[in-house]
Amino acid sequence: MLETQMYQCPYCGEPVEAVLDLSGGDQCYVEDCAVCCRPIMFDLRTDGVDWSLDVRREDD
Repeated sequence: MLETQMYQCPYCGEPVEAVLDLSGGDQCYVEDCAVCCRPIMFDLRTDGVDWSLDVRREDD
């Protein structure tokens, strides 16, 4: 099950859209910002239905 979520890059502040795979359960991963190419830490918490996403700088 895929969802999309807008978030603000913690480096450049630009709005970016993330595609989230809720079928994989809780996930922590790194993706580069599509605008400034800096690494963003994603922390996705989900039970497959409800979810929350936290994004932060790699150096936080």
